[in-house]
Amino acid sequence: MKQRFETKIQEYKVSVLTEVARLTWEDKLQKTTAILDIPEKIIPGPNPAVRCCIYKERAIINSRVKMALGGDKSNPCMVEVLPIACDECPVTEITVGPSCRGCLATRCVNACPKNAITIVNHRATINHDLCITCGRCVTACQYSAIMKTQRPCEKGCPAKAISMGPDRKATIDDNKCIACGSCVNQCPFGAIQDKSYITDAIHMVMGAEHWGYKTYAVLAPAIAGQFAPATYGQVVTGLKKLGFSGVAEVALGADMVADHECGELVEKGMLTSSCCPGFVGYIKKKHPDMADLVSRTPSPMVMLGLHLKEKEPNARVVFIGPCVAKKKEFQLGRSMNAIDCVLTFEELFALFQSRDIELTELEESPLDEASPYGRNFARSGGVAQAVAQVMKEKNLDFDLKAVPCSGIAECEVALMKAKRGMLDGNFIEGMACEGGCVQGAGCLVRSPKNRVNVETHAKQAEGRDVSAAVAGRVQVPEDSTGEKVYPLPKAPKREEAKA
Repeated sequence: MKQRFETKIQEYKVSVLTEVARLTWEDKLQKTTAILDIPEKIIPGPNPAVRCCIYKERAIINSRVKMALGGDKSNPCMVEVLPIACDECPVTEITVGPSCRGCLATRCVNACPKNAITIVNHRATINHDLCITCGRCVTACQYSAIMKTQRPCEKGCPAKAISMGPDRKATIDDNKCIACGSCVNQCPFGAIQDKSYITDAIHMVMGAEHWGYKTYAVLAPAIAGQFAPATYGQVVTGLKKLGFSGVAEVALGADMVADHECGELVEKGMLTSSCCPGFVGYIKKKHPDMADLVSRTPSPMVMLGLHLKEKEPNARVVFIGPCVAKKKEFQLGRSMNAIDCVLTFEELFALFQSRDIELTELEESPLDEASPYGRNFARSGGVAQAVAQVMKEKNLDFDLKAVPCSGIAECEVALMKAKRGMLDGNFIEGMACEGGCVQGAGCLVRSPKNRVNVETHAKQAEGRDVSAAVAGRVQVPEDSTGEKVYPLPKAPKREEAKA
């Protein structure tokens, strides 16, 4: 299946994932020579493609192989820096450009709080031993001659979790990182990558027949258009051809979330959504005092997994979506044993490639379980619309004032206003990625069309409301304290699931 990749970085990443997956299917992963052959297979030489020499390129591919195998198990971060690839970017510093006129006003000199700027030969000169990169001189210069150069990964990290380490390479602070994956896309040299659990997913599929359990692939609604020209139905068929017992829509789990979150909002009066693990992680790390505002309704991924395991406790459920933070949600144990593995769309493409599956040649398999509101969870504003729809369907007397936030910057503004009692709203819909899940770091294609594709896919379910999608669900019970428990479905304990 041909795919035009956005960057050479993505092409290399998917190529490595494909080769690792192929070896796993063929049960050759443990053969050292097979693993060692991957770098030379992807970088045959004799001339380098983008680096100084093929030996460095192959060394970087070898680091990517390690990430495809799960990365550094001792490192809690879901994204890791590949040190050998991180050496081309300038350090964060203030510099004086050729536009400096050595003006008489010398506002830059007066603005510096550390006396780090002097005028030498009619030009501003910065003493970097004194400079604290506050940027005041940048603002003060009327000629825009002073610039602040920042690494793309640092600039692109919304949680400010990336800095320059003592070796002048990027370093990630796990105490701040929300695993949004923005740095993975921002680094122009591919020096940061998310860990992969693609081999775990393959082993689950391969072991199903032997151990007597079923495997389910659950698709996030952002998948619409990701494998074009292949259709949604052909992707479903492709998953079954890979060996999955069944495929389900995470959008159905989104309908369940909207149904439960609506009741929770009416009960509490003020709430933030819990669908985006990046947003939830940001609140827990940056605003822990506001953690009580986060909805206790699990994410759509978890809700659907609970629904499936309620019927088949021994099943294995693999979530496939656009989100790196979902891997962190799973790693932290917040999936309530409902999810057994998390993959991205990039990794799914690699799975299809590893089995030589041409999606466009397959028949379509129907998959139509959710409402249009559940499918629209994938784009910014979709959660709020779904909650509003449930209130309408249930005739609830509640003045919903939703505040959809696209990206962490908007989330931060809404949270600060809420903290100060200045927010004109009672439901903050937080999305770590700008635009929502449709622009997630694990997308195979990142494009403005992604939102349109999701909305088009949602329209195909028109006529079905949220209540119809979750029909047959039992009512939410109350615990011993009288407080409602969200949600009802309970996944089996891990020991029971493996029995």
